[in-house]
Amino acid sequence: MVNIRCIILFTSFLLLVSACKQDTGSEPVVLAEVGTQQLTKEAAKAEIPSHIFESDSISAYLNYRDEWVRRQVILQEAERLNFTQRKGVQEKLQRIREEYILQAVQDYIITEFEGDTDVSEQEARNYYQQNKDKFTLDERYVRYRHLIARSNSDAERAKRDLMRGIEWETVAQEYSKYPDLKIRESERFWPISIAGGDISMLNRYLNIIGPSEISPTYRSGNEYHFVQLLDERPQGDHPDLDWLIGQIEEWLTLEKRKRAFNTYVKNLYLQGQANNEIKIHNVINETNTAVDDSTVSLNQINQ
Repeated sequence: MVNIRCIILFTSFLLLVSACKQDTGSEPVVLAEVGTQQLTKEAAKAEIPSHIFESDSISAYLNYRDEWVRRQVILQEAERLNFTQRKGVQEKLQRIREEYILQAVQDYIITEFEGDTDVSEQEARNYYQQNKDKFTLDERYVRYRHLIARSNSDAERAKRDLMRGIEWETVAQEYSKYPDLKIRESERFWPISIAGGDISMLNRYLNIIGPSEISPTYRSGNEYHFVQLLDERPQGDHPDLDWLIGQIEEWLTLEKRKRAFNTYVKNLYLQGQANNEIKIHNVINETNTAVDDSTVSLNQINQ
């Protein structure tokens, strides 16, 4: 006897395939309805992450539809119970609403200052030079070559070519798997704790060999690996500015935006005081000394 559940799922699948094949016209394609709420194909697609949708659009629609129906059933039950009118729930919803508005208006105000908060590369370089002592390596960094050969003989030929002075790019293209990736990786420094990737033996070699030395070949599965140490920076050394320039620019931009926003809010505060819209009352601290809250509030704004 045919399983009824399988028939229902198969029918849903066919209907969804049919809906996906329909030309988009003035009428939206409806995937599900719960009470007065409808889920359209367009609304579902807008919510589904692109990488999930691209891998299997039919399954993505079906899964999102089922989850949407589940959510709507719960939400409609909450409405039937008049759940949002309960005191504790109202207070939490109000706090969530206020936090959302505060964040949204902050983001909006900051966008108004975007032109004034841009950080140039020269500003970042000047900051690095003035604060160079704050930037030190917390571990040893190494720059190295990693070749992945398909056979031991290819690995040995690659080593001989490197020792003869043949360019690394040529050797990698000739003998290595993923040559473009390996060439790019060899152009930057890596923390010794992650150097060698997932193969612990390569990491051990990089901790032992010296500059320009090539490690023994290590077999992992059907691949043959070796590394060549090119350069190293000791723990406590200063990193090259090129390693940090992007992070410094981002950090300085955030600092500029923070100062601009705080200045904007401080002006609102002072304007409110001038218009007698803000009333600050003195409070008594633990030593029974009166404290002027207006000073405290302004200090908090400037933080």
